[in-house]
Amino acid sequence: MTLPAQVNPLPHQDNLHLQAAEGWLGLGNRHEAELELAQIAPEFSHHPEVLEVRFQVLSAAKQWTEAVQVAKTFRRLQPEEPWGHFHLAYALHELKDTKAAYATLRPVLKRYPDNWLMRYNVACYACQLGRANEALAWLDRAITLAGRRQVLALALDDPDLASLRDRLRK
Repeated sequence: MTLPAQVNPLPHQDNLHLQAAEGWLGLGNRHEAELELAQIAPEFSHHPEVLEVRFQVLSAAKQWTEAVQVAKTFRRLQPEEPWGHFHLAYALHELKDTKAAYATLRPVLKRYPDNWLMRYNVACYACQLGRANEALAWLDRAITLAGRRQVLALALDDPDLASLRDRLRK
């Protein structure tokens, strides 16, 4: 993640714990990642990089209610960054509140015109809400930004888009 200009980097020791947490998470050990995050000084618990890794740990644990709170905190502290909107919508969708996920992500798309993955996720949410034509339109926009091969590779295996598979194969 690239830090916004107004955010200071973490102190060296806290950054080491953050890197260790990312390493443990990469190895599939979220428990050790949580222990490393707990070593970061409390005054840096809302640092964007810490929040991002905390979200990833919660996501790996499928602790979506807590993940929603972390994403909301990030969005409140860094409203111009796409990460908070994107992950808040994703966690809401995982909580089976796809309508709220759609309502979270759809209105901010104009602010991030080059973010194909946001458009892809809006397509998933639209499809789950029974809006097949809208979903296809969002997938077309994602394809324009990221390329047909990349988007279709995801879409053809995505359970959220299962009802569109036949149309996507054509």
